[in-house]
Amino acid sequence: MTADSQYRTVPKRRWKQPGRYLCAACGKEHSFCWNCPCGFMICAVCMDENLWGMSCNGITWTCPDCGTICSFGND
Repeated sequence: MTADSQYRTVPKRRWKQPGRYLCAACGKEHSFCWNCPCGFMICAVCMDENLWGMSCNGITWTCPDCGTICSFGND
């Protein structure tokens, strides 16, 4: 280990934010959408309308495209 290496910082991982949020249900562009790692996005209005079929507990939701269980919290 050299003297220079102890002062180098490791670049932090950056969270990938999508360039734009396009809702799969209504097809409109929004400033925020709930999203799944597979790429599925749904806006808050459409999520409220379809929550009965996507969530059974109000804490998590199931992606209709891939079946992944996603949370409404900050993961």
